[in-house]
Amino acid sequence: MKSHQFGYAKLDQPGVTQLLFHPRKEVDSKPPPSAIDYDIIVEEDVQVGARFHMAGAEDPNILFFHGNGEIVSDYDSIGPMYNEHGLSLLAVDYRGYGRSGGVPTVTSMMRDAHVIFKEVQHWLQDAKRAGPLVVMGRSLGSACAIELAASDQADISGVIIESGFAHTVPLLNCLGVDTQALGITEGDGFKNLQKIAQIAKPTLTIHARYDQFVPVMSAEILNVQCAARSKEFHMIPGADHNTVMLRAGKEYFKIIKRFTDKIEGKRQKRSFRRKRRS
Repeated sequence: MKSHQFGYAKLDQPGVTQLLFHPRKEVDSKPPPSAIDYDIIVEEDVQVGARFHMAGAEDPNILFFHGNGEIVSDYDSIGPMYNEHGLSLLAVDYRGYGRSGGVPTVTSMMRDAHVIFKEVQHWLQDAKRAGPLVVMGRSLGSACAIELAASDQADISGVIIESGFAHTVPLLNCLGVDTQALGITEGDGFKNLQKIAQIAKPTLTIHARYDQFVPVMSAEILNVQCAARSKEFHMIPGADHNTVMLRAGKEYFKIIKRFTDKIEGKRQKRSFRRKRRS
């Protein structure tokens, strides 16, 4: 079963998209010194913006799909932190976000994820960047990451889910969508549970203890249902939906770095204290 064959027409209703998407434009934002801007054509006359924060040519590459109220320039101060840990962050926008054209819908977001993925693959190959490719999604972006991880497993080395959701209807209700009035059932949703059950590649889940939009139990369900033999779950104490990185601090990047090191087969350095002789 190919995950991208699922339909999302019920989620494209204005009563959903107006509450699910919060696009805003990028205002004269120039990329930091270590980053480059890249535009990806997803449909005739429609392109989405991406900003690539590049580390070394052999370092892991993280294709990142952000939350519904963010744009790639929001990560201008964060991308260099990934680079400091030997990780490239390839952040991409959705239609209508940042410098991207078009209007966001669930169907276009999910279809575009596949186009973006293939284009990023080609770009990395042409740029001779040989590091492993990991897909990562935060909040709404977790749907894109899970979609790609389920359908393109042969071409990725792992998946990272931050503040991801298992069920669609509870999330929409929390955002103010009247799913009952719109006739939306769980079968009309993103089907993250069905997809993650197909994922066999190493999977890292990071979630806030006090997430007010996606209860931590939702992330635990995703972790349990994930088919990967190598999977990790990290709950961030004291954090809510939008403060995961803030509360985790340096440990946030260490968690991700340890995960990619494991993918690359690198052993973690350990320090041992010599026992004192009595």
